[in-house]
Amino acid sequence: MKFAIDGKYLKLLEIVEKELSGGGAHTLDHIQRVWQTAIQIAAEEKDVDLDVLKTAVLLHDIARIKEDLDKSGKTDHALLGAEMAAGILKEMHYPEETIRKVQHCIQTHRFKGVREPVSIEAKILSDADKVDALGAIGVARAYMLANEYHEQLYSFVPVGEYAADNLVGGKHGGRIKELLKHTPNLEFETKMRHIPEKLYTAKAKEIAGERVKFMAEFFDRLRSEIIGEA
Repeated sequence: MKFAIDGKYLKLLEIVEKELSGGGAHTLDHIQRVWQTAIQIAAEEKDVDLDVLKTAVLLHDIARIKEDLDKSGKTDHALLGAEMAAGILKEMHYPEETIRKVQHCIQTHRFKGVREPVSIEAKILSDADKVDALGAIGVARAYMLANEYHEQLYSFVPVGEYAADNLVGGKHGGRIKELLKHTPNLEFETKMRHIPEKLYTAKAKEIAGERVKFMAEFFDRLRSEIIGEA
């Protein structure tokens, strides 16, 4: 599936494609889905600067591979990505104000980030990115990552017990200590199920609600099949 874009956005897309080569779950396909969802959300909002939004969507994960390759855990792809985006956009003669707005979007988009999105464009990007972790796509991406980290198919460990043992601070959404103890269903219970609560826009909440419902049904069905009840 290819983007239906041209001009400066196509140039940005080409730059991003090179940076994300071999990126696992964070590929150009992810960027395209976030683009489509962001446009869908933006249609329901007022006073959205579509140029800022589209540019931020294309560049929001540009530093993702650099974060993944940094074994020290010190690289934050949102912060580094904002810096990289500024350099790219300056070379393309973007206005300084637009660059600052795009940087804010990128800096505040990540799930575990400490910075909150303020502008409507940043809120839309944050929402669209989180929505892409849900639904059938969310299940597929969860198992892509599970394969990468050699996780099991399913865990029967109670969520509270798991969180206390393997999540920093014992809290849902906390950093995972040992990936081998993690599984897609635990990812759903400790993170994905709670995503709708963290969204900013009404449209994103609507989409996310339907996707979470599907995922809950999927993991319930998977559990039943594993134990021979279905």
